[in-house]
Amino acid sequence: MQHGESNARIEPRRRAPWRDKWYRIIFESDTPAGRLFDVVLMVAIVLSVLTVFVESVRSIRFRFGSVLFGLEWAFTLLFSVEFALRIATAKRPMRYVFSFFGLVDILSILPTYLSLALPGSQYFLSVRSLRLLRAFRVFKLSKFLREANVLSTALLASGRKITVFLSTVSMLVVVIGSVMYMIEGEENGFTDIPTSIYWAIVTLTTVGYGDVSPHTPLGKTLASLVMILGYSIIAVPTGIVTVEMSQAKKRADAEKSCPQCGKTGHDLDARFCKHCGAAL
Repeated sequence: MQHGESNARIEPRRRAPWRDKWYRIIFESDTPAGRLFDVVLMVAIVLSVLTVFVESVRSIRFRFGSVLFGLEWAFTLLFSVEFALRIATAKRPMRYVFSFFGLVDILSILPTYLSLALPGSQYFLSVRSLRLLRAFRVFKLSKFLREANVLSTALLASGRKITVFLSTVSMLVVVIGSVMYMIEGEENGFTDIPTSIYWAIVTLTTVGYGDVSPHTPLGKTLASLVMILGYSIIAVPTGIVTVEMSQAKKRADAEKSCPQCGKTGHDLDARFCKHCGAAL
């Protein structure tokens, strides 16, 4: 081998033209073909989820079971082909596979194949409804995405406070359940401490199924106190998240960019850009 040949530059392998064409159609929605692909896909997702819902109704399944079974497999094969095309045309296939939408796409087709060995697992196909989140990108609902970011920021910021709150409530229901077990006992339906803790959770959250209830005057008194306590406890996480959402909204407004010059850092009550004077 000649010296010039050994130092030759290896050019990167070029993508096939059909891959770039289908990438624009499948992953982008700026072209008419891409938008049509996404709209047709969303219609198919809605119809497939409705098929799963309808099949769960026994009377309908008894009369149209074979038709619904065929539709379910038709949608699954359609989404399988779509998933294969996404992998084949993606610039980084493994990055797409392990992304949020990639995992949702896998979960949207896997239950049907699993139903061959595990009957009933096809009802998990309702996860396909998560694929409709692509509507935010297809129809360019940027305002909704901005509000979703504010909500997610608020939930993350309040995570520690909510964790402390839930830990406190968990200890509280253990204590209340144990006390109620000692007061009522097995003869009144509180057969064990786990059952009593279950009652405490149901009562504290003001759900009140009524399958287990106190019969003694002392037990009813404790139950009344737990019910009143439940109303105050419900307000705590609501207040925590509300405060964090307010703070997140203020930060998002302060970081909003000027449509004219694109700069950020405006005051919370600013109506005009302090850099160029354009309306915000």
